Amino acid sequence: MTNPAETVERALAAARGDTVVIAEHSSTANLRWAGNTLTTNGVASSRQLTVIAVANGCAGVVSRSGVRDDQVEDLVRAAERAAADATPAEDAAQLAGPEHNDRFCRDFELAPAATDIAVLQGFASSLGETMRAAQGAGRKLYGFAEHEMTSTFVGNSAGFRGRHDQPAGRVELNAKSADMTRSAWAGVSTRDFTDVDVTAMDASLTQRLDWAKRSVALPAGRYETLLPPSAAADLLIYLFWMTGAKEAAEGRTVFSKAGGGTRVGEKLSALPVTLRSDPALPGLQCAPFVIAPASGPDTSVFDNGLPIAAADWIAGGELAALSSSRHSAGLAGLPVTAAADNLSFTLPGASARLPDMIASTQRGLLLTCLWYIREVDPQTLLVTGLTRDGVYLVENGEVTGAVNNFRFNQSPVAMLGELAEVGVAEPTLPREWGDYFNRAQMPPLRVTGFNMSSVSQAS
Repeated sequence: MTNPAETVERALAAARGDTVVIAEHSSTANLRWAGNTLTTNGVASSRQLTVIAVANGCAGVVSRSGVRDDQVEDLVRAAERAAADATPAEDAAQLAGPEHNDRFCRDFELAPAATDIAVLQGFASSLGETMRAAQGAGRKLYGFAEHEMTSTFVGNSAGFRGRHDQPAGRVELNAKSADMTRSAWAGVSTRDFTDVDVTAMDASLTQRLDWAKRSVALPAGRYETLLPPSAAADLLIYLFWMTGAKEAAEGRTVFSKAGGGTRVGEKLSALPVTLRSDPALPGLQCAPFVIAPASGPDTSVFDNGLPIAAADWIAGGELAALSSSRHSAGLAGLPVTAAADNLSFTLPGASARLPDMIASTQRGLLLTCLWYIREVDPQTLLVTGLTRDGVYLVENGEVTGAVNNFRFNQSPVAMLGELAEVGVAEPTLPREWGDYFNRAQMPPLRVTGFNMSSVSQAS
C-alpha cells in the first residue's frame, strides 16, 4: 500500500491547476460483549482520497475510498471535470501556503499511524474480571469498546503540507438487573485505554441499579435537575454546532440579533462560564489546521491547511465568537474563527463534583443521559429528546428512587440562563453524539427549571 503522503504528491503532480488533496487512513479495533460474555472482536482499516480541483473560482470535489495508485490520476481528472462544470464558488479564496509547514508537516513522509487489537489487551483483562464479578452478583453487562486511529495528510499546489494523527477511543457499558427490569449506562472517552477503569464504571452502575429498586412516578413539569457531564456534553455540543456565523448573520439562528447582525457580546449566563475549543487541550488534542473535504455554511475547501487557534465561544458568560470560514466571517463582519474538534465548558473556581451536588439538593431530578435529541426551533435552539437508562429523585441530599422517563423540551441557550451551579469539568463521553464527537470536557450542572414536557414510556 502506498504511503498516503506519496499519494498526495502523486495527485498534485498529475494536477493541471490549483489543487488540494486530502488522503486519510483509518484503522479500528473493537470488542463487544453481552450478558457477561465477550461476543465479537475485530480490526478493520480504510482509506479515503479527496481531490479538490480549482479553476476560475470554481471548485470540483471528488472523494473515493480504496483508490489504487493507478487510479489517482483518474480521480484528479474527475475533480477537474467537476470544476469545469461548476458555477463560481462564493467562498473562493487563495489556498494556504507553506508558511506553517514547520508546525503541521512533521513526519509527513512517514507511514500512517495505526491501531490494532493490542490497544485493548489491558482493558479486556479488566473487563473479564468485572464480568465475572457481575455474573456472581446477578448483574448483566452489555457494551462495546472501540479504538480508532486516523492519519490525515493534506497537501496543495500552493506548497502547503500537513499531517495529523488522531486517536479516539470510547467505552459504553450498560448494566441490567437479573430480571432485566432495571438498567443503567456509563460511557468514557479515551485516547489509548490506559486511563479506563472499567471496575469503577461497574461500581457506579451497580449503585444506580440499587437506586432503582424503588420506583417513583412523577408527572411532567419543570424540575430542578442535575445533569452529569455526559448529558451536559450532549446539550452543549449541539449548541456549539449551531454557532455558525453565516446563518446567524442571516437571521436564521438563536445567535441572530433582532434587527440584523449577531448576538456576539450579549450575556447568555449570569455565571462567568467559558465554552472553549483548543486543538492543544491536554488529553483532548485534535487537528490544529483546517481539514475540509467539502464546503458548508461555515467551512470551505479553500481554507484547507489554515491554522486553527484556541477559541472562546462563550467567555465570562457572554457570547464571544461564532465559528466561521474566511468567507462566512466576512459576511458576518466577525474575525475568522475556525472550529476545532473538541469542546470544554468551565467555571473559574468550581469545586463541586456530582456527589457533592446531590448532597446539597433538597429536591430535584438526577439524569443519567439524554437520547434522540432533535431540533424543534432554530430561532431559540429549542431541542427535544428523551431521558434514558436512569432518572432519579433526589430528596434531602440523597437519591430516594428511580423516576419514570420523560420527553424533554429545552434550549441549551436558555439553559445557560438557568444555571444555578457548575461543577468541576472532566473528560466525558456524550451518549447521543459519541459517534461524531467524543473529545469533550464537561462539568455536572444544576439547572433550576429543566422542562420535562411529557412522561415517556421509553426504557
